[in-house]
Amino acid sequence: MLDNARYQHGKLVEGLAKELGITLQFLPSYSPNLNWMERLWKLVKKKCLYNIYYETFEEFTSGINDCLRRVETDYQSEFDTLMKLNFQKLKKGLLMAL
Repeated sequence: MLDNARYQHGKLVEGLAKELGITLQFLPSYSPNLNWMERLWKLVKKKCLYNIYYETFEEFTSGINDCLRRVETDYQSEFDTLMKLNFQKLKKGLLMAL
């Protein structure tokens, strides 16, 4: 699953995927809610970046790495909530164009 970044459509990527027998599936444009990494990144930002100042780049990367190590322990319930497929279902005929 790819998020449609321009470089993911390059001949090199497509050629290598074909050679390895990998089928490339692209997410629709502007759909971060479908991208699992965006959901994880949302949790990481909330837990270790918002309102936190890191003096050095090393402290910054250490803070992110520490948060990622704690995802499946300290943040498991929030992580599980973010990883659910919750979509709003619309009934046919209820859509209105503006």
